[in-house]
Amino acid sequence: MSDLKPSDMSPAERVENVQAIQQAMGRAVRAALRRHKQAGNPVATWRDGAVVWVASEDIPVSDDELTAGS
Repeated sequence: MSDLKPSDMSPAERVENVQAIQQAMGRAVRAALRRHKQAGNPVATWRDGAVVWVASEDIPVSDDELTAGS
């Protein structure tokens, strides 16, 4: 992929930038997990072929991520 900024890329080029998409999705998931943990809300996940609820205290978010999102 080229060194163009996303704003300089065509929509087709942005869609093909898998690395940038994966990084953005990772950031979004971490932010959502952090918000759920801070609010005391559980999250649903898929384990061993079934949906399982993860209690807020068991959500794997580091202390750094908790303070960074405040």
